[in-house]
Amino acid sequence: MSAELDALINIVVTGKIKEAKEATNKCLAAGHTAFEIVFDGLAKAMDIVGDKYEKKEYFLPQVLLSANTLYQSLDIVLPMLKDSAEGDVDRGTIVIGVVEGDVHDIGKNICKALLSGTGMTVIDMGKDVPIKDFLAKAKEVNADIIAESTLMTPTLDGMKQMEKMLKEEGLKGKIKTMIGGGATSKEFAEQIGADAWTYDAVECSRVAAEIIKNR
Repeated sequence: MSAELDALINIVVTGKIKEAKEATNKCLAAGHTAFEIVFDGLAKAMDIVGDKYEKKEYFLPQVLLSANTLYQSLDIVLPMLKDSAEGDVDRGTIVIGVVEGDVHDIGKNICKALLSGTGMTVIDMGKDVPIKDFLAKAKEVNADIIAESTLMTPTLDGMKQMEKMLKEEGLKGKIKTMIGGGATSKEFAEQIGADAWTYDAVECSRVAAEIIKNR
């Protein structure tokens, strides 16, 4: 591990947004590839952030700050990664968003950051997203996973509808589904036939990585 990569990791972990791009460029100047920066640097940084969040050493503001710092670096290296031979490795595609009727997206944004740190292609649909739009986008990008979240019980029916639509189109099992958010539970996921339920963003990134590994 070089001093430049160590510095970038520390900048992401501590959420020093204004220093991220310069630190990323220093890593490139030192000879690190985009692949190394993403997987040896940014992914490790978000692992640290995830651990701190899990241990309650970090809370939502710190995680969001680290996430925004991460994106500053990703803006530089992701285009390079996609153009490189190393970027040809398929690390999975996930379509993520908050279901229609709910606009609470902090948890979804943290999940997005941790998932991006793993190297997955993350398609963020935003909040208040109709179920048909989730499915249309997943089919368009050949997604491996659809991840839906909600904090509100009235919008749970949308998640149930997603499972029904996947079955009707013969895509159930081909596109895996993950659900999360305060209104959801493991029991609800089993009831509707979702492939996974995750308690928080850390578990979300781990379960998604496991799904991709076993596809």
